[in-house]
Amino acid sequence: MGTISFGADDRTELTDALLAELERRGFEVRGYGPPLGGREQWAEVGERVALDVVEGRAETGIACCYTGTGVSIAANKVRRARAALCIDAATTRGARLWNDANVLCLSLQNTRPEDVPAILDAWFSDEPVDESERANIARLGDIELFAQF
Repeated sequence: MGTISFGADDRTELTDALLAELERRGFEVRGYGPPLGGREQWAEVGERVALDVVEGRAETGIACCYTGTGVSIAANKVRRARAALCIDAATTRGARLWNDANVLCLSLQNTRPEDVPAILDAWFSDEPVDESERANIARLGDIELFAQF
């Protein structure tokens, strides 16, 4: 299929389920953190996964930490990353359809392993980005370039 950047700051039933499902679907996984033998913590996991995506080493990314919030904040600090903290398949579908999200962030605490197939089905859906949202997505790039801090 393609290359997915995956990272988590802990190995759990969820990370095992995600990696097994990605393998079953034929993806090559480029990974970070304890599930793949690394030592990266949540901030570095979010950053590395997002960098892989925006620099073209992976088509998309999945990042996990206890709440999912930390990795999503870290990933969104990377220019051109659009990380979305998703709680279920419906949220995941919306993140792709309306926000053109390129990094899926999940909570290790609150995401159930049995929901992984449906969440990944939504993430990898061939449904195109809603054309009515193109202006909003373009605005995100403008914010990155022109926002004053």
